[in-house]
Amino acid sequence: MKKKSLAIALLSLLPLAAAQAQTSVQIYGIADASIGIEDTDAPGEDRRTVISSGTQSTSRIGFRGTEDLGNGLKALFNIEAGVALDSGAGDAAGTFQRRAVVGLQGSFGTVTVGREYGPIAAVAQAGDPLGHGFYGSTLTGFGTNRLTRRLSNSVNYKSNDLSGFTVLGAYSAGERQTDNPSGDLVGAAVEYKNGPLYLGAGYQQTEALATGDNKEYAFGAGYTFGAFDLRAAYLEADPTGANNEYKYMTLGGVFTAGPNKFYLSGHQQKLETGAKGNGFSLAYSYTLSKRTNLYSSYGRVRNNSRGNFGMASAGGTFAPPATALGADPSVFNVGLRHSF
Repeated sequence: MKKKSLAIALLSLLPLAAAQAQTSVQIYGIADASIGIEDTDAPGEDRRTVISSGTQSTSRIGFRGTEDLGNGLKALFNIEAGVALDSGAGDAAGTFQRRAVVGLQGSFGTVTVGREYGPIAAVAQAGDPLGHGFYGSTLTGFGTNRLTRRLSNSVNYKSNDLSGFTVLGAYSAGERQTDNPSGDLVGAAVEYKNGPLYLGAGYQQTEALATGDNKEYAFGAGYTFGAFDLRAAYLEADPTGANNEYKYMTLGGVFTAGPNKFYLSGHQQKLETGAKGNGFSLAYSYTLSKRTNLYSSYGRVRNNSRGNFGMASAGGTFAPPATALGADPSVFNVGLRHSF
């Protein structure tokens, strides 16, 4: 009788076990903090020591999961929040402003709805010699009057691999009650990967004014041979208005030797007004385990008499005051990153 009862109990658990096998939910995140010295080179401003969050990778916590719906179809979700380790604060832009999507994945590709990375973000990251992290990275090219990295109120598509090609598309609703301008954004990108070679190109356009649209372009390339990984990227933002065109370009690479990684990049920014800033970045990372590493980095920008460009890292932007034309900002830091 006891054996029969045990068998019945075990059989009753089978549907639950099957459901658990078909569904997965994961809690993950990154904790990244550094101590650094910042120098704006602006008149009247001294160097300062700062504790920063997310210099190599933005500190975050996220939840993601999938459910197997059968016939190769999966439901998915991902919500991710930024966290400031230096203060404990959440992101002022919104709790889950980094990513908040729900979608379907199948033989047709992946479709997501919500707040998602734009098509050009993938191209900019793949072509970044600094891994989309340290000061001077391609993140410098995103922001006001520059390129748009994340899209709210969006519907997004990413194809499966098509003989090395991947196609991305996006539509972000401006949700305005006027048609002209609507604030709607459309974007697309194509990536090609073949062994050590990467090539990518993307475009986004926002209906901003009755007289014109904001246009954004991104191109990226990469090639890996042995321990060397070479990367290059070009970003351009052409917002509506006179003398607002912005260009960013970078070239560099990573050399890996065991647990050691050495990063080097040169980058240039310029505006249609003639403002220009040439910069370089150096970084070093030492792997302690699969999830933890130490790092150090240095970045500097030399501006011409019209420029006051700064640099962006995964944790934010550092730049001289708007009035400090010709200032040459620099930043040095040492940090620790742990992923879970």
